Amino acid sequence: MLRDKYAENTRRALLDTGLRLFTERDFSAVSAEELVRTAGLTRGALYHHFNGKPGLFEAVFEEQERRATERISAAVSSLGDPIERADRAVHAVLDVCTDYTYRHIVLQQGPIALGWPRWRELDQRHLGGVLVGIVEAALAAGRIRPYPAGLIAGAFYGALTELALTIAESDNPEQARDQAASLVADLVGGLALGGGSPSE
Repeated sequence: MLRDKYAENTRRALLDTGLRLFTERDFSAVSAEELVRTAGLTRGALYHHFNGKPGLFEAVFEEQERRATERISAAVSSLGDPIERADRAVHAVLDVCTDYTYRHIVLQQGPIALGWPRWRELDQRHLGGVLVGIVEAALAAGRIRPYPAGLIAGAFYGALTELALTIAESDNPEQARDQAASLVADLVGGLALGGGSPSE
């Protein structure tokens, strides 16, 4: 029991240190030596728990994705109308993208540190699942045009991914987020049966 507690504390210390350093600087500018020195641990601990700096970054990345997914799910959990849920989910996704830590680690450094295929796999695993659930509910309620759920979710995932990257690279993320929200509202409105933007 004591050994397990020590192992968990060690892992947590590395995650917290990784989060801070990877948020402050680019992935390539943070060394394994600096990570363990800042955490007050050894290189052996880093390799034991995460197999090195890339593994630690991936774990930090996934924590950010899980927290984002929880935030989006919480934003729509009390809503019954599928179109309103979709609209709120989009706003929640874009809000997450304006958070500096998420933006820097997930959107800016993630593709560099993980490589595009792995980045896309992990991002789809977290955010893609939320989108599929919302689309399936809207289809079941007869509120959107009857395209395959995976196709609709994929289209919106692709659009939101590109918009998120645009927000991350913008000199004014807040303004870019507002413009993106208006654009996606029009896209959702065009898919909804009866037309019209959900924000109207």
